[in-house]
Amino acid sequence: MQHDLIAQARTWLAEDPDPETRDELAALIDAGDTAELAARFAGTLQFGTAGLRGELGAGPMRMNRSVVIRAAAGLAAYLKAQGEEGGLVVIGYDARYKSADFARDTAAVMTGAGLRAAVLPRPLPTPVLAYAIRHLGAVAGVEVTASHNPPRDNGYKVYLGDGSQIVPPADGEIAAAIAAVGPLAGVVRPEDGWETLGEEVLDAYLARTDAVLAADSPRTARTVYTAMHGVGTSVLTAAFARAGFPEPVLVTEQAEPDPAFPTVAFPNPEEPGAMDLAFATARRAAPDLIIANDPDADRCAVAVPDTSVEGGWRMLRGDEVGALLAAHLVERGATGVFAESIVSSSLLGRIAEKAGLGYEETLTGFKWIARVEGLRYGYEEALGYCVDPEGVRDKDGITAALLVAELASVLKEQGRTLLDLLDDLALAHGLHATDQLSVRVEDLSVIADAMARLREQPPTALAGLAVTSAEDLSRGTDRLPPTDGLRYHLEGARVIVRPSGTEPKLKCYLEVVVPVADPAGLPAARARGAELLAGIKRDLATAAGI
Repeated sequence: MQHDLIAQARTWLAEDPDPETRDELAALIDAGDTAELAARFAGTLQFGTAGLRGELGAGPMRMNRSVVIRAAAGLAAYLKAQGEEGGLVVIGYDARYKSADFARDTAAVMTGAGLRAAVLPRPLPTPVLAYAIRHLGAVAGVEVTASHNPPRDNGYKVYLGDGSQIVPPADGEIAAAIAAVGPLAGVVRPEDGWETLGEEVLDAYLARTDAVLAADSPRTARTVYTAMHGVGTSVLTAAFARAGFPEPVLVTEQAEPDPAFPTVAFPNPEEPGAMDLAFATARRAAPDLIIANDPDADRCAVAVPDTSVEGGWRMLRGDEVGALLAAHLVERGATGVFAESIVSSSLLGRIAEKAGLGYEETLTGFKWIARVEGLRYGYEEALGYCVDPEGVRDKDGITAALLVAELASVLKEQGRTLLDLLDDLALAHGLHATDQLSVRVEDLSVIADAMARLREQPPTALAGLAVTSAEDLSRGTDRLPPTDGLRYHLEGARVIVRPSGTEPKLKCYLEVVVPVADPAGLPAARARGAELLAGIKRDLATAAGI
């Protein structure tokens, strides 16, 4: 067994094109570190609907140039099998470790396979890549990013020619093509022959961002902005300048790209402590709102002044921002379909119904939301918003930020705030309070055990609310294809439990709806909502054994 492992590692080492990972792997072999080698050669990183994502390092279970070259070769083979020989593949990348190398390798493989490749001019937000695919008439796109994962991770996200992320069966067919790739020596990788795009593709994206705003809307909201050490600063500030908003005050410690993400434990605005520097900057600058992007700027977080909380600033939940943007678009006379994933708040459906608009619920992820026919607006509770589906068929943290700033400006002219509009929505539709129970694990079997336990012994009540129906989403429903998840409907509440598709986490999404008769009843409704969410979280954790 040990001999086989060492032999496997030596075979991998012999064809690894990266001196850094070669040295790393050689050191493990020389040290006889079979435990670490076993972890790295326990299988291969699985290519799925999120593409690839994992920790950087040597071996097939890590993200490295060998894995990326195989992924690119498999994608090229898939595209050619689809009749796309000679088609254009656009490649974007963020500022993480190895991202530029992975982008260059992908361009070389595509060129060697008889496709045309074009690489974005520098590290740019993921939505710029999603836009470029449609803008340039590409047959596919690749974004090298691990979004908001830890610093040692990287990833590989694939889009097809419609500008949206891959879904089944394409993901399985690409995975099979990757598995069929032989020795790396057989993958043709020329030194040149692809195009490096100029700034004109970014200029075209920025020109498109103006389209999300109403022509005569006020542009007075003042913002503090953080890029969370990612690639958002230059693009967001350019978009705000074009639109005529006041120049955002930058969180200087986090404004420039830095793959080490030195000021945050996890570069995700939702993680505890990630917004502390933004809050400190806002206390000095006294803006109307804080806007944060994650490192690849496809997500948008919003915080508002709130004297009732310690520090005077409060992060809005993704569901709150999702509802605010929907209400704003309705007020502006939007037509079409509003869509969200099943883990997001049911408030969107109520807003759409009252406005006489179409409404669709999809599986988790913008790969599904973006495919809704007639889509006008889509969102997901994890800070993802698609406000210009004709331009970007994916979540876009830049255009979402513009729309939030426009809404804040409209309300400011009325002497009102985003919190006032949230109160209006609660009075019109009931207070929709949401929360999440999220458990990060080292051992993935913990997640499998929790799901099995809930399937075998589903809870009959949570926080004293009777479970009125329980659905195993792995069997699919009349509206949804199968997915690994469980959904519970309670009297006035809803719970969904699922493994994360991108991180080693079990995620439980909770929502309660509390009726509110008048403004005076809002504080009691909020207290009741918080009490029920805490009780559901506690009882669900017990039921799942986590």
